Amino acid sequence: MSKGSLYLIPVTLGETPIDKVLPANNREVIDSIKHFIVEDIRSARRFLKKSNPEIVIDDLTFYTLNEHTKGEDIGAYLNAINEGLNVGVISEAGCPAIADPGADVVAIAQSRNIKVIPLVGPSSILMSLMASGFNGQKFTFNGYLPIEPNERAKAIKQLEQRAYSEDTTQIFIEAPYRNAKLIADLIKTCRPQTRLCIASAITCEEEMIVTKHIKEWSKRIPEVGKIPAIFLIYKG
Repeated sequence: MSKGSLYLIPVTLGETPIDKVLPANNREVIDSIKHFIVEDIRSARRFLKKSNPEIVIDDLTFYTLNEHTKGEDIGAYLNAINEGLNVGVISEAGCPAIADPGADVVAIAQSRNIKVIPLVGPSSILMSLMASGFNGQKFTFNGYLPIEPNERAKAIKQLEQRAYSEDTTQIFIEAPYRNAKLIADLIKTCRPQTRLCIASAITCEEEMIVTKHIKEWSKRIPEVGKIPAIFLIYKG
C-alpha cells in the first residue's frame, strides 16, 4: 500500500471570502481529506464548512496541535498516512508552518519520508513584504520581540542596525493588543530616517499597508487597534 501525503492547507486572513484568496484546487484537495491536524478544532470546522457548505463535519477526524501538544502525540497524528490516507494541516490563519506550530508535524513528516504538499494561499508576512517597498532579496522574519521594555529596545536597535549594515528587511509581529505599545516603542527607539511599514488586516476590507519614515510616523501614530499586524523596518 502506498503512503498518503501531508497537505498544508492555507486559511483566509480574517473574514475574507474564500474565492478571493484561495484557488479552487484547494477545495478539491480538502474534500478528499478526512484527517486534519489543527490549532483549534472549532475554527477549523468553521473554515471547512465555509470552504464547502456540503461537507459532513462528523465524518472527519481532528487532531489538536498547539504549544501544549506532546511530541509523541504529533507523530501519532501521521499514522493515517501509513494507511494510504491523506492528512491536512490547518493553521488559525494564513499558511501552516509559517510562524505556526505546524512546522513540528512537517519536520516529523520529512524525517519519515512522507510527501509534504504545500497549497497556495495568503501569507501576511510575504504579502506585507511585497507591498512595503523594502528589500525582497534579503529579509529576516524575527517573530515576536521581547516584552520587557529594556530588552525590547535593545532588540529593536539590533534589528535596525542589521537593516543598515546587512541591507536586510527586518520583519516581526506582536500580539494585537500590544500593537500600539510596539509602534510607540519603534518611534521612540529607531532613527528618524529609518523606514517602518505597518501592515494590518491584509486581504480584508479594512486592510492597511503603509510605509513611512519614523519621523513621519511620529507626527501621527496610526490607530491599528487590536487587529493582527506585521511590522517591517528597513534603512532610510
